[in-house]
Amino acid sequence: MLLHNARISGAAGDGPVSVRVNNGTIESIGNLTSDDLLSEPSGELETVVDLGGRWLSPGLWDNHVHFNQWALHSRRLDVSQAESAAETATLVAAAIAAADLQPDEVLTGVGFRDGLWPDAPLASVLDGVSGPHPVALVSGDLHSAWLNSRALELFGFAGHPTGLLREDDAFRAQGLMNTVSDAILDRYVQVAAAAAAARGIVGIVDMEMAYNHDSWSRRSAAGFDLLRVEFGVYPQHLDRAIAQGLRGGDTITELVKVGPFKVITDGSLNTRTAFCYDAYPEVSSDSDRGILTVDPEELRELMATASAAGFRPAVHAIGDKANTLALDAFEAIGCHGTIEHAQLLHQSDITRFAKLGVVASVQPEHALDDRDVADLYWAGRTGGAFMLRSLLDSGATLAFGSDAPVAPLDPWVTMAAAVGRTRDGRAPWHPEQRISAAEALAASVRSRVAVGEPADLVVTESNPVDADAESLRSMRVAATLLGGRFTFNAL
Repeated sequence: MLLHNARISGAAGDGPVSVRVNNGTIESIGNLTSDDLLSEPSGELETVVDLGGRWLSPGLWDNHVHFNQWALHSRRLDVSQAESAAETATLVAAAIAAADLQPDEVLTGVGFRDGLWPDAPLASVLDGVSGPHPVALVSGDLHSAWLNSRALELFGFAGHPTGLLREDDAFRAQGLMNTVSDAILDRYVQVAAAAAAARGIVGIVDMEMAYNHDSWSRRSAAGFDLLRVEFGVYPQHLDRAIAQGLRGGDTITELVKVGPFKVITDGSLNTRTAFCYDAYPEVSSDSDRGILTVDPEELRELMATASAAGFRPAVHAIGDKANTLALDAFEAIGCHGTIEHAQLLHQSDITRFAKLGVVASVQPEHALDDRDVADLYWAGRTGGAFMLRSLLDSGATLAFGSDAPVAPLDPWVTMAAAVGRTRDGRAPWHPEQRISAAEALAASVRSRVAVGEPADLVVTESNPVDADAESLRSMRVAATLLGGRFTFNAL
C-alpha cells in the first residue's frame, strides 16, 4: 500500500510525501513520481491511497483503561451530572419508571462524584425511590459504590451501615455488577474497540480487574483485530499467571501480549482514600490521611515476586505519600516499571522517576475532573498535582491514558487536558504545568512515522503538534491503520 500526498506531523518540512507500507511496516518515505505510483518494487500493482495533504502521525495508545467496564459504561445510567444525593435519587427514580426491570435485575449507574455534595450517599436515599428493585451505582473514580438495601443484600453486604462501599468492597461489588455472558460482553467490547479505532487508537493497556489472559485469548480466537492489547495481571492472579508460564511481554496472539503486574496501593481523591502526608479537612476517622491498601513490606514482596517472574510492576499511587512509598519500593527492588496516576507528588520525589527509571503513567483529564475536589481536600497542595511540566523537565518519561471509564477513551481529550489544563471555558488550572502538543503526542504513542517502524498510523485533518487544546479536544480523525491495514477509514 502507498499512502500518497501525506504530510508527517513533527517533520522538518510540511510538504507532501508518499509512505510505502509493506508487510505491516513502513518500507519507504519520499517524493515519488507518477511512474513510481504504478507498482511496488517487485513490479506488482499496489493500492494507492491519496491522503489529500492530510497529516500522518503514529497510532495512539491508551496506557491505562478498564476495557470491560468501558464497554459496559454507555449501557448504564449516567448520573455524573448530579450535584447531590437527592438529585441522583431523582435520576434513579426516572430510570426505574422508564425501565422494564425483571425481579432482582439490578439497575446500574455510573459516574457519581460525592466529594462536593451537600448530602450523603446513603442506602436509605436510594431505598426511597427504588421500591423492590436493586440499585448499584459506581463512582466516577471507580473507588466507591453506592447501593440500596436490596442490592446490599444481593451482593453480600446486608446490614452495611451506610450503603457506600469503598475500595476492596467497592471493587467486589463492581465485579458482580459486571457479570454478563461472555457473548454479550465480547459484543460490547467489539463496539467499544471500533469507537476507539475511530479516534486513532491502535493499542491499549487493559487494567481490568479480571484474569484478562482468558478473555483476550477468547476474543482473538473469535477474530478480534481492531487493537493491540497488553493486559495487566493483579496480585490475586499472579500465582496463576506464573504457573501458566506467562511473563510480561509474552506474545499470546499477534495482537495480544502479557502486560504489567498491577497493584493498587491507595485509593482516590474523590473517595478521600488517596494516601497523603497531610490529613483531609473535615474527615474525622482513622483514615483521615487516606487508606494504604498495601503496606510497604507487602508491596516490596509483591513487586519482587512479579519482577523475578518477568513482570514489569505498574503501581497505582494517587496520594503524595503513596507515591513516595511506591518509589521507595522501586528503589529497593531495583526494577523499572510505572506508577499509575502519580496524581499528587511531593517535591522531593520529582527527580526520582527519571533516576529510578520509573515511567509516570498519568491521566491528564483527571486533573479537570478533580480540580474542584482537589482545591477543597488538597488545599494549599494542588501545585503538586499532575506535575507534567516538572516531570518532563526532570527527565522523566510520561505515558498517557484515560483510565476509562473514569475519563473518556479518547487520546485527543487526554492530550488537550495536558496542553491546556482547562475545559468548558474555565481558567487553566495550574497552567505552569502545561506541556506542548508535541510533548503530549509523544506521551501517547509508541512508534514513529519512519522507515522500519510498524505501520500503526493515524490520519488527521490538521497537524496535531500545532494544535491548541481546543483543537486537540475536537481533532478530526480521517483514518487509522494497524499494521498497515485500515481499522477505521473515513477518507
